[in-house]
Amino acid sequence: MVLMRPAMSLRGEVCVVTGAGGFLGKRLVRLLLEEEQTAEIRLLDKQIQPQLLESLEDCRGDTKLSIFEGDIRDSEFLRKSCRGASIVFHIASIIDVKDAVEYSEIYGVNVKGTQLLLEACIQENVASFIYTSTIEVMGPNSRGDPLINGSEDTVYECALKFAYSKTKKEAEWRTLQAHGEVLQNGGRLTTCALRPMYIYGEGCRFLLGHMGEGIRNNNVLFRMSRPEALVNPVYVGNVAVAHLQAARGLKDPQRRSAIGGKFYFVCDDTPPVSYSDFNHMVMSPLGFSIQEKLMYPLWLLYAVCFLMEMLCMMVRPFKRVVPPLNRQLVTMLNTPFSFSYQKAKRDLGYEPRYTWAEARKRTTEWLASELPMERERIRGN
Repeated sequence: MVLMRPAMSLRGEVCVVTGAGGFLGKRLVRLLLEEEQTAEIRLLDKQIQPQLLESLEDCRGDTKLSIFEGDIRDSEFLRKSCRGASIVFHIASIIDVKDAVEYSEIYGVNVKGTQLLLEACIQENVASFIYTSTIEVMGPNSRGDPLINGSEDTVYECALKFAYSKTKKEAEWRTLQAHGEVLQNGGRLTTCALRPMYIYGEGCRFLLGHMGEGIRNNNVLFRMSRPEALVNPVYVGNVAVAHLQAARGLKDPQRRSAIGGKFYFVCDDTPPVSYSDFNHMVMSPLGFSIQEKLMYPLWLLYAVCFLMEMLCMMVRPFKRVVPPLNRQLVTMLNTPFSFSYQKAKRDLGYEPRYTWAEARKRTTEWLASELPMERERIRGN
């Protein structure tokens, strides 16, 4: 039996959280305030809503909260944000599964922004850098080869199609390559990357979108994935816990070398289920049902997507049109693709804090609170 050392404290540290105004960022900031007596947390984002600071007053304590609004592609802004800091949680990125964003834009934020932030850490002597990656850097591949209960050692042949997947993969690689870089003060930068599964919970815009589609379809959720295409989503609160555990591990001199330069899959005890059936699991208490079968046979979906992609490519010199669905997204929704968190448990001491029952309850209650406004918004349109 492996006995974990007591977790190091982040007491007195100055932390930077990029994407602090987003879904996961807000949850991590609150967790840091509730569990660690950090000296300062710097909330870095393109824009921070004033309501965020107000919502954190109940757990703020003596920690200083500082707002840094700016562009992650601005090197001077990043140096200013990192000056005097000791830990960076890099969560900010453009998430795009429909290839709706121009490649130059998504590359600039996801890859160049990460590189500039790493350079700022080296110049400003930031010791620890934790990168929020994604399961999509792993696949699935365009053939839809299944992967069941994969680990960090799993070999999976994959040629990534989405610009999002490609840029996150490169940014993760640059992060791990930067491990051990010499800081200006002679110290060494320590990095690691976390690869969460599909993240759900309070504030998940994808769930809101699916709920809106269900409302328009007379409270029947669309089925876009086969029931047997099992994946294992992860609750946002557990992902935040994994980030905290990674930061504690990187601070520990006896564990830093084992963790540094590595990536970890992050999931929890949410039962394996297809994406569409997951939507139904959290929305069925709200009166939603789900289509029994796919809207169309898979072969027909692929054929229609192919035609739409060809048409969009033909008109692209004149106008950028994004199809509502593409072949790679259909593949992702219909490929069994699940992973284990055992390495994160062993190396980081990560344990899911929220059970599936609690995570589901919290998510459904949040969706219930949003339901009246969503119905009103749809009626207004």
